[in-house]
Amino acid sequence: MSGFGHYARTADELEREIYKRGLALGLDWDDQARLRELARQALSCDPGCVVRLLRSPVRQDKLTGELFALSELMLNTMRQSAQIGVHTSGGRAWKAFGRALYQESEKLEEAGA
Repeated sequence: MSGFGHYARTADELEREIYKRGLALGLDWDDQARLRELARQALSCDPGCVVRLLRSPVRQDKLTGELFALSELMLNTMRQSAQIGVHTSGGRAWKAFGRALYQESEKLEEAGA
């Protein structure tokens, strides 16, 4: 199993970066309404949208774009590790934003069905 340790390391690194962006944005990881609002924005933001946010001169936009990009990396890490039977999860910030993304994704699926 030692070959799969990089998933845990990646999760720790992503957690730290997600937490830092959230802190800079003034996020409260217990504020589900705010997290779900941000998750809705993230899910509706295509790659071009993320690039525009990242290139924005407005600090809040740039931080938001970084958070969205990190959340994509978070989801990819979970997906890849799950494909080989490894459960990967981060800490409080990862779980809070991940839960909001999952809930909003389900809501979008229900609306489209």
